[in-house]
Amino acid sequence: MTLLDSIDEAALGVVRSLSGRAWRLRDCDERLAAYLSEAHDLEEPVGRVLAGRGIGPDDVGDFLSPSLRTSLPDPSVLKDMDVAADRIAKAIMSGEQMAVFGDYDVDGATSSALLKRFCDAVGGELRIYIPDRITEGYGPNIPALQSLVQDGVRLVITVDCGTLSFEPLDAAATMGLEVIVVDHHKAETTLPRAVAVVNPNRLDEDDTHGQLAAVGVTFLLVVAINRALRTAGYYKDERPEPDLMQWLDLVALGTVCDVVPLTGANRALVAQGLKVMARRRNPGLVALADVARMDSAPGVYHLGFLLGPRVNAGGRVGESGMGARLLTCDDPDEARQMADHLDLFNKERQDLEAAVHDDALASVLSEKGGEDPHPIVFAAGEGWHPGVIGIVASRLTERFGRPSVVIGIDDAGVAKGSCRSISGVDVGAAIIEAGHRGLIVNGGGHAMAAGLTADISRLDDLRDFLNEFMALRVDKARAGRVLELDGVLGLKGCRLELVEALEALGPFGMGNPAPRFALPSVELVHVDRVGKDHVRAIFSSPDGGRLKAIAFRSAETEMGATLLAGRGKRFHLAGRLKRDDWGTTPRVEMTLDDASLA
Repeated sequence: MTLLDSIDEAALGVVRSLSGRAWRLRDCDERLAAYLSEAHDLEEPVGRVLAGRGIGPDDVGDFLSPSLRTSLPDPSVLKDMDVAADRIAKAIMSGEQMAVFGDYDVDGATSSALLKRFCDAVGGELRIYIPDRITEGYGPNIPALQSLVQDGVRLVITVDCGTLSFEPLDAAATMGLEVIVVDHHKAETTLPRAVAVVNPNRLDEDDTHGQLAAVGVTFLLVVAINRALRTAGYYKDERPEPDLMQWLDLVALGTVCDVVPLTGANRALVAQGLKVMARRRNPGLVALADVARMDSAPGVYHLGFLLGPRVNAGGRVGESGMGARLLTCDDPDEARQMADHLDLFNKERQDLEAAVHDDALASVLSEKGGEDPHPIVFAAGEGWHPGVIGIVASRLTERFGRPSVVIGIDDAGVAKGSCRSISGVDVGAAIIEAGHRGLIVNGGGHAMAAGLTADISRLDDLRDFLNEFMALRVDKARAGRVLELDGVLGLKGCRLELVEALEALGPFGMGNPAPRFALPSVELVHVDRVGKDHVRAIFSSPDGGRLKAIAFRSAETEMGATLLAGRGKRFHLAGRLKRDDWGTTPRVEMTLDDASLA
């Protein structure tokens, strides 16, 4: 996508909005949009959204009702999958002691919980081990593997980690410990020493299933193990085959929170998982939902912003294994106690995040008077808690529209960093290359997120390398800063019926964003600042239309400042419509993504 050449190409003539982007209507076959609307009895904007996303007449049914039957791949298409499944099935049938070694984030916790619940259901002996973020760091480590061997474990399955754990897995083999790696992070040309490495992002895989989160890969593994047990005649009348669908709530939670594209199999896994979650059969998720005060059917928002952060909080600032324990807990009282603890950890995480964010932002803004000349945003500070630097990096990327690297330095001079990127810039590849050049101790990740450990003495070299390595990629990505719109609506066209019809196109997330519409030339009649840095506004149109809108984390940006000073002025708006149930009468509200003076 290139920068728009003329005002005629820009939607509503917006070549540079208040966030610095050009607006463009998503390419759409208008005749197809009209046909889809008529043939499937859809509102006109809904038909346009479908056509703009490449949904043809034969695809509408599957898109509106995503099914695992049509979307989920055969697990055997992944390399080493059958080897891994057969080995784990053998361990289950022989009563062998196993352990799942999971990452401390939501993807790792849900992957670990899924494997644990399956093994419990079929009589397998499996324990969960989640490393401490501070004392052990990411991925398998030799002391942890030694402790598992001492406890009688003979087979370890790593989930959401392990692909780059060469030294620990070499040591495991020396101990006589067999390891199966189940991961989705970028691999190198050499794979670690293991019984099997199941990873759709191995270099010898095609890219067909590379978008799966680790929990999605783990679900495919569970399907394969179940099939192996069935083939072996393991299931009897006294030991029935489990219903694997019952655990899709865990798969949905991990998939949403790892911010992988919600297309293809991921879309089906999340859509079906939300239905399972709505039945409230997992005591841990029920307790977590109650603590988070969820009062409606679960959606992607609830998973990403209410449940996920609380599961994550244990790994960030509390007990790393608590999230996985909660998700495998069947005692409602015990689950509620853990959910309360995670809620407190989450509040602590929010306070730590705010402090580190303020420090990091001040550091960035102090450079060149706030004009960062580099391709990336880079901030490092002593004492910054490693459990929140990833969230802070996301906030900085959101604000500056550039890849961000945030590094916390501990008392021993060890620097741990988290990286977040923008579309079109593969930060995982950059970190792997930094490792090849000896600029970091270790690190890895995927296109949009990565982590690293480095020595404080190499931070300047690391920053220089990342700026040089990503310069052309960032320039290319930023040169085409375009906000795509699914259509243009009048203010009175923002009806509850339309919002409900649009919701049928979900689940929304990366790869399938919520439909975004432009509202032309509406008057700002009320505006104020709410919370720490949100802007709330009310707009009206000459035909009597009226709409409430909110722009999150925008008060200190150009858009927020212009809105706060813009009462009585007319604006073009761009954002996503949603149902607002606050008060006695449901109304339509817009989440503002962008604005421009009309």
